[in-house]
Amino acid sequence: MQDEEREILKIFEETGAILKGHFQLSSGLHSDTYIQCAKVLQYPQYCQLLSQKLVRKLNHPDDIDVVVSPAMGGIIIGFGVAAEIGCRAVFAERQEGIMTLRRGFQITPGEKALVVEDVITTGGSVKEVLELCRERGAEIKGVACLIDRSTED
Repeated sequence: MQDEEREILKIFEETGAILKGHFQLSSGLHSDTYIQCAKVLQYPQYCQLLSQKLVRKLNHPDDIDVVVSPAMGGIIIGFGVAAEIGCRAVFAERQEGIMTLRRGFQITPGEKALVVEDVITTGGSVKEVLELCRERGAEIKGVACLIDRSTED
């Protein structure tokens, strides 16, 4: 584990964001560990730090017009990343089971979009947001997340 990963893990541990037990995740999968990113993101200084770290990993963050996040988990970190980049932040939410833009949010054709999520397990919500962006003519510049569980066994 690298120093940066240790630093991030320490923040998650100190804020009580890593829970042990038996959990059924929103994806339907089961896990003995649950990571509640909201416990970390309730502290603006940690949200800012994690947002900065995510932006530093991006290729050409200055080429992004809008950050789009799935509700609920991705909203705070998506806003933080957008603030670091200096672009708009919007979120998608389910309406009658379908991920959609509400609240007057718009994505216009040709906008360069980055999808930001807190935790990816199966990637289902991210895939839906990517499709939503494509349907509106956005150019997808990438996906960023705090925790990627999609490769765990």
